[in-house]
Amino acid sequence: MRIVWSPLAIQKAADIADYIAQDKPAAAANWIKTVFSKVDQLKSAPEIGRIVPEINDKQFRELIYGNYRIIYRVEVLQISILTIRHGMQILPIDEIKE
Repeated sequence: MRIVWSPLAIQKAADIADYIAQDKPAAAANWIKTVFSKVDQLKSAPEIGRIVPEINDKQFRELIYGNYRIIYRVEVLQISILTIRHGMQILPIDEIKE
């Protein structure tokens, strides 16, 4: 399966990395590298993430990495990375459902 990142997910990842880099640039680079590595695992095992509890639809899943939720949708031929949120933030459903 191929992985497609939404513009929102790319922006969220960049914002989080920028925030981390304010104190620890090396940690920010490692955070981004690990996020992409975790997402890459979805190619062979798209359902490793849990179902997003706010939606309760098996298409919408999330990987947890540290304090962050990587929200994605499993589709027929691809996996769409929809957003990345801090676990303490409320997940706006309209941010991920079209």
